[in-house]
This record gives sequence, C-alpha cells and structure tokens, in this order.
Amino acid sequence: MDNQKPIIEIKDLSYTYAATEQYALRSINLSILEGEYVALLGLNGSGKTTLQLCLNGVIPNMVMGEMEGEVIIDGVDTFEYPVREMAKTVGMVFDNPDYQISQLSVAEEIALGLENIGTSYEEMRKIIAEVLEYVGLPGYEERSPYALSGGQQQRMMIAASLAMHPKILAMDEPTSNLDPIGKEEVFAVAAKLNKERKMTVIVAEHEVDVMAEYADRIVVLDKGEMILNGTPEFVFSQVDVLQKIGLRVPQVTELAYRLHQNHSIQTDGNLPVTVDGAEAMFKSLIGK
Repeated sequence: MDNQKPIIEIKDLSYTYAATEQYALRSINLSILEGEYVALLGLNGSGKTTLQLCLNGVIPNMVMGEMEGEVIIDGVDTFEYPVREMAKTVGMVFDNPDYQISQLSVAEEIALGLENIGTSYEEMRKIIAEVLEYVGLPGYEERSPYALSGGQQQRMMIAASLAMHPKILAMDEPTSNLDPIGKEEVFAVAAKLNKERKMTVIVAEHEVDVMAEYADRIVVLDKGEMILNGTPEFVFSQVDVLQKIGLRVPQVTELAYRLHQNHSIQTDGNLPVTVDGAEAMFKSLIGK
C-alpha cells in the first residue's frame, strides 16, 4: 500500500458544534489508504462519531457548527460536494439500526438510496439480490426489517450501503447493541469486504480484541485529539497511555504487560495483541 495515494486525507481538521465552545475535534491530520482497515478507539465523547460524520459531508453541510481544515475523500472536498453524492463513495452504518430503518421490507430499505439516484427498477432488483447474497441474507427481500435479529439488521444496513457501490465503509460502533453472535456476523462481513473487495473500512469500536485481529491500523482519540496512530502492535503496546485515558487493551496484551511489569518475562517493547502473537512470543521465551 506504500505507493498508493490516500483515499482519505484529513488536514488540520477542527470542529466545534453550535452553541458549544469545546472542540469536538482538534487539529486532526490523518491519511488513510485505499483498502486499509482502520479502527477508531476512544471513550464516548472522544470525537469518533464526529470524525466519521466528516467523512461523508454530514459535517459541516447538515450539522450546525464551525469547521476548520479540509476533508478530502477520493479527491473530493466534502465541503463542496452534496451529501447525497458523497453517499456513493462513503457508506455509513451507525450503532443502532432501529434509528436507520424506515421501510416495511428489506428490499424497500435497500432500494431507498438507489431510488434517490434514479436506478431503474430492473437494475434495482438485481443489485438488491446481489448485496443481500453478499452479506448472507439471500431471499430476505420481503422480510420485515423489524423481524430480523440485531445482527441481521446491521448486515441489512451494510447491504444498503453496498448497493451504492461505495469505496469506503464507515461503521460507528455497529455492534454495541448486539449479542456475541450478532457481533461476529457484522465483523465477518466487514472483514470480507475489506479482504475480497479491497474496500476501505473504518470502524469505531470498543471491542479491542477483535480490532487487534482485523485492523491494519489503530487511531486513538481523546477529547477530540488524535493521541496515537499506528499498527495494533504499536498502539496496544502503549498500555500506560491507554490506561491513563481509560481504554483497555486486548486480554493477551494485558497478560504480557503484567508479566513484564513483575519481571517474569522480558520483551523488546512490543507486546502481543492476538492469541497467535502471544503463542509465538511465549514459545520463543520458552525456547530461550
């Protein structure tokens, strides 16, 4: 990916919501390459949702506030481009699908965006069938969205985004209201899109163990500022920094950190972030 041009370029981005004085985002500089899987971590109020709303132009075009800097998505300045057009590039999935559902059938829900861009009925039917097949919901066209499980609803919303053929999928805590099965369903679809379609995936999440497994890069926000940006191995090894702002690290990282602290093991500064990584490290230590 090193020679690729960034699909997302955020330059000196600051944002303050109307009627407030506190920065929701402050001096954010971030480039994301096409095909990257990026996890956004931070406590509630850290700026994760605000940052994602900047990606499709909802901020500043539909939310009152003051924005400084630039957000360039696939070569387009979001400040100068209509939100309905940005939806063709950036698909958004939010934390609670109930807030997004407005139609009486799955097919109608997915068709909503296609209707807005003038897609023909025959083409629409073909696209709906294709995206439902891709997210593991074939034949669900006539089902009521309200009769689906939470995980199925979120996969339906991903399908609705995919119908617009976006290059970027942004998900804002998409599994926060789901049971473990639903969470796995959503994460599996996002990983599939990233690996098979080379789609850029940006996920705001609290599931650090899962993000350590899937993400190419971790971006940590705190009080609107970006304080860490790097590989899962680099970011999660900054245990003291993360604990100071109230974030936890993957369980295997916590174990290795504690063993290092009490001098049971020695590390080179990088801690394991996945089970496979921990297994490799402990085998190496046993071998020594």
